[in-house]
Amino acid sequence: MSLPATLDGPWRFGPVTVWRCPHVPGQRGEPQARQVLAQALGGEPDALPLLRDDKGRPELSGALAHYGTGWSHSGEVLLVALGEGVRLGVDLELLRPRPRMLEIIQRFFHPDEVVWLQGLDEADREHWFFRVWCAKEAMLKAHGQGISFGLHRLQLAPAADGALHLRWCDPELGEAARWHLHEWQASGQFRAALAWYPQ
Repeated sequence: MSLPATLDGPWRFGPVTVWRCPHVPGQRGEPQARQVLAQALGGEPDALPLLRDDKGRPELSGALAHYGTGWSHSGEVLLVALGEGVRLGVDLELLRPRPRMLEIIQRFFHPDEVVWLQGLDEADREHWFFRVWCAKEAMLKAHGQGISFGLHRLQLAPAADGALHLRWCDPELGEAARWHLHEWQASGQFRAALAWYPQ
């Protein structure tokens, strides 16, 4: 059931490109993200019109305002995403034991997800937990609120092809059918998810 590790990227998902970079644990992601974005868009990293909104979400302004961007880092990996005409979010999760996994699911997930995940054996539950968590983080980053908005305000479920799909979301997140979600194995230890919504 686990997906194979892929190449090092960059990965292309529709209008979005995602780069994977080595990262020094404990360092901020933005300086490195600026370098990647400046290389893609032209210009100097420090001159990039990259701002933060009132929730801390990164945005490009001025002549580059039609691009969406975001990044995520964990351990020694950094992902940087850039796409034209979209709001996007990217997330990276280290696959590690979660002793309170069931408690987290019951407390924070959508009721239908709780029923689904509680019914799985331990190995399958762990596999899907990380995928669901990572996908939700990416979507809520794209929305701009982050997980404080509420992990229960969107419902994910696997389709026949084994991919996660957004079944339902709070109207504040837009129309469920317009969301695009992509998941992959960013390295042997990390799950990655990208979510984007057309502007």
